Amino acid sequence: MMNNLFSAFDPATSNILSMNWISTLIVFMLIPLNYWMLPSRYNMLMHIVMDKLHNEFKTLLTNKTKGFTLMFVSLFMFILMNNIYGLIPYIFTSSSHLVFSLALSLPLWLSLMLFGWINHTQHMFAHLIPMGTPPLLMPFMVLIETTSNFIRPGSLAVRLTANMIAGHLLMSLLGNNSINASTMVMSLLLTVQMVLMLFETAVSIIQAYVFSVLSTLYSSEVVYENT
Repeated sequence: MMNNLFSAFDPATSNILSMNWISTLIVFMLIPLNYWMLPSRYNMLMHIVMDKLHNEFKTLLTNKTKGFTLMFVSLFMFILMNNIYGLIPYIFTSSSHLVFSLALSLPLWLSLMLFGWINHTQHMFAHLIPMGTPPLLMPFMVLIETTSNFIRPGSLAVRLTANMIAGHLLMSLLGNNSINASTMVMSLLLTVQMVLMLFETAVSIIQAYVFSVLSTLYSSEVVYENT
């Protein structure tokens, strides 16, 4: 039973060719160029969401680095589309794997760290010790800040993966138990699954937002203090 339960998160369903990861690339097919003279409601909604995110992200960065918001808005839309696709039956949830989330968080964090340490080494060393730290606690603060910097990409990846797996496992458990259930119990399970579907939709949006906002905050520590 556990093998069947976790088989939905297995990317290799075929020994010859695994088609599950293609669901990640479908995102680029559903965000086409504007071929119409008048924008559709879908394009208007996308523009409204991106404008709101741009206005919010640019408050976390300086005037010299407003272009960074384009990267984080694109990151939000990419994660959101993959999270929403995972709610469709028989669609592989790519965001429930550490391979997907680490491929987004680790290069972003590594590039920002390399930029800061290569170009502004003194400021990066100063950032390891917060202002007002007693001299006796300075070595411990350096150790704590260094550890927190190293675990940031892992925490981003694990947060996204764990939240996407938890809801899918719960819905899978309810779906397996509703096979041999009575009519009354099945109607109750269907109601619970509908509520869980709405909850998972909110989680998909929130996790994409949290991932992009935390990435913006992590980058602002490097970009803001060094510009």
